[in-house]
Amino acid sequence: MTRHVFSFPRYLGVGLFGLMIGQACLQAQAQTMPIDSSSSSALPPGIERSAFGQLANGREVDCYRITNDNGIEMRVINYGGIIVSLKTPDLQGQMDDIVLGFDSLDDYLSDAYRRANPYFGALIGRYGNRIANGRFSLDGETYQLPTNDGPNTLHGGDVGFNQRLWHAEPFSSSEGRGLVLTYTSEDGEEGFPGRLSARVSYTLTNDNELAIDYRAKTSRATPVNLTQHSYFNLQGEGHGSILNHELTINASGFTPVNETLIPTGEIADVSGTPFDFRRPTAIGARMGEKNTQLAYGKGYDHNFVLSKNPGAAGHLALAARVTEPQSGRVLEVSTTEPGLQFYSGNFLDGSLTGKSGRAYTHRSGLALETQHFPDSPNQSNFPSTILKPDETYHSRTVYRFSTTQSEGQSRSTQPHSS
Repeated sequence: MTRHVFSFPRYLGVGLFGLMIGQACLQAQAQTMPIDSSSSSALPPGIERSAFGQLANGREVDCYRITNDNGIEMRVINYGGIIVSLKTPDLQGQMDDIVLGFDSLDDYLSDAYRRANPYFGALIGRYGNRIANGRFSLDGETYQLPTNDGPNTLHGGDVGFNQRLWHAEPFSSSEGRGLVLTYTSEDGEEGFPGRLSARVSYTLTNDNELAIDYRAKTSRATPVNLTQHSYFNLQGEGHGSILNHELTINASGFTPVNETLIPTGEIADVSGTPFDFRRPTAIGARMGEKNTQLAYGKGYDHNFVLSKNPGAAGHLALAARVTEPQSGRVLEVSTTEPGLQFYSGNFLDGSLTGKSGRAYTHRSGLALETQHFPDSPNQSNFPSTILKPDETYHSRTVYRFSTTQSEGQSRSTQPHSS
């Protein structure tokens, strides 16, 4: 029988709920690579497929473009499950691409990208976020992973899910149009035990939502923590910093870190700190404050312990809301996960040039990664991330796109202050 694997301590007061699979995928730009009409003819209406490039081993990468009935358009490639672009309207109806990324596969494979390693738009696994010293013990055995972030393992190791070629199947359903991505991670891949079968679906709905459903099964007990690593700029990618974006996070606690960004094990109250986003606050408003945690992260790069709404156990709950005052764009993030990593693009340094032809400079994008907590395999007081062979991993996150014109509708779902 399928069940949710993650049990939560009483302070979280919530469990994850099982989800249906189905998702929206994206496609390559028609102006750079023509659509193969022979293959596209079999695709559902509103979905197109085109070639995006070739890996060094000769395997082809496809890009899927999906458009909903309101004109919102998303493009996804099956390499890393990367969301290449996502176009949404501003207050005047002007469509802009609001995620950071590239139009060329070569850019994602370049040495410059590998050195910067920003994980633009990618699926992250087996384990999103950090594992201390790349090491954990499970069932009496110690496992050593590659250390690719100082002394720690970040986002699955040297070759995580973000660098794997996924099998893609487009679909159309009553919920929307999308793409189902599947990948099998063999026993021992990047040091993790168990053969893990992962299935992720992107669904673009006509309610202007992107629903991401994650499911996994394993042959042996193993840590699993899947997430999505899109960087958002609601002015449009390449249009300056995100410091004026107003952010609300429905969290009264966060997990402080040490100098290598590994949680100390404490869950700290956000009250009176730069980490209190329970009311809408400009991201840059307190960035310059003298604060040890901000110094360690060189800005925000921290996990927030989400506060679930009363009665919301087993259901999606609103985690965060972002508003960009100039464009009027609004992004709301709901999830079944207990945590949210807020990253303010601290290590973007202008060395990468995006789709707009503009360099991605310091803090030109923000990531909101729904997740279980960092280093959970080594932190007994955190919600467990161990998946066992008789269990099924389920998680769901929904990104909702709107503008401040629909303020009345959005306000009813805005995170409340604790």
